[in-house]
Amino acid sequence: MESAQRKDGLGRRVVITGMAGFSPIGHDWAAIRDRLERMQTGVQHMPNWDEYEGLNTRLGAPVQDFALPRHYTRRVLRSMGRGAQMATRATELALTDAGLLDHPLLTSGDLGIAYGSSAGEPDAVADFGNMLLNKSTDGLNANSYIRMMAHTAAVNIGVYFGIRGRIHTTSSACTSGSQGIGYAYEAIRFGRQKAMVAGGCEELSASEAAVFDTLFATSTRNDAPHTSPRPFDAKRDGLVVGEGAGTLILEDLEHALARGAPIYAELLGFGTNSDGRHVTQPDAQMMEQAIRMALTDAQLSPEQIGYVSAHGTATNLGDIAESQATHAVFGGKTPISAMKSFTGHTLGACGALEAWAAIEMARDGRFHACANLDEVDPACAALDYITGESRSIDCQYVMSNNFAFGGINTSLVLGRWD
Repeated sequence: MESAQRKDGLGRRVVITGMAGFSPIGHDWAAIRDRLERMQTGVQHMPNWDEYEGLNTRLGAPVQDFALPRHYTRRVLRSMGRGAQMATRATELALTDAGLLDHPLLTSGDLGIAYGSSAGEPDAVADFGNMLLNKSTDGLNANSYIRMMAHTAAVNIGVYFGIRGRIHTTSSACTSGSQGIGYAYEAIRFGRQKAMVAGGCEELSASEAAVFDTLFATSTRNDAPHTSPRPFDAKRDGLVVGEGAGTLILEDLEHALARGAPIYAELLGFGTNSDGRHVTQPDAQMMEQAIRMALTDAQLSPEQIGYVSAHGTATNLGDIAESQATHAVFGGKTPISAMKSFTGHTLGACGALEAWAAIEMARDGRFHACANLDEVDPACAALDYITGESRSIDCQYVMSNNFAFGGINTSLVLGRWD
């Protein structure tokens, strides 16, 4: 039987027993894998954004055909915006995948939540903005704040499933999902919980696009949505905002084995830090440090990592700094690609969706290429970028990196479970 203790003796081993999500390129791994293989992105022209004067980008990556089953009643939904709905349904599917839906563990206090998003429902934010602008509470109701608050997904998940363990609410922009996974890992590793619901979500809105548009960081290839974003490419012109939700079920190895749970991967290492220097200008040295922290935590050398899932936003400074940090640790030998080239930047959801994809690709032995990467920017470090088509790689360990506004850096090390 597998030992439930880590080799370094510092806590419990943590495994992933359930995964599910919604993305701009599919609602399950089979659909997502098909789009990745066909190099078909989820980026679209958003004609309804034409009404916003001054907004330069018209590109977005929405989740298509999202619908809830009938047991999500009006009473349940009144406190949920679209992001919380996707998060709750993704969690339901992940719990089912793990064999934990309706399990006594849910309400025991031994299962908690670590889930994040950049913000709550944009329409609810607008309702409060209307109050401040027009001096009227018209449009506000008892659930307006619940839908608006940044931790709306975590709270709605907890209430819907009756979860009584700890809640970490990670609202750290682009690292909301990956920090959620990392903090869930630490809660189990150090014996505070037996299992955790972890991940992140985000709802697509013109207001989210405007955040980056005001920084001249969005793509304006409005007439050719299939050609953007272009992470690490010499002709990249900025990011595309997307949406989605991803949920991973993390569990103490001993508990998972005792109940005969399916095990997809082991979470071996987590590193996170902050630049402490600038809100929007990334620091390659601190990115590198976060990556090394995750490797140290996992007790692995850089040479043992077979693939790196890049943050890859397709912004000018971000791609350069990330590539330099990655090269400083791995040199130019480790294959790397960016899922955001297919999904756009799903903000709070990206860390969870990208970790999920990295795990599934390690299980398949097939790793997606970076869409629209035709010519690597000479200012980016010389890495082994996967281009053109997916690549077959047999590897035990993969890394997923994310970097956020505020100089927040995260790195996750995941091991395929054989």
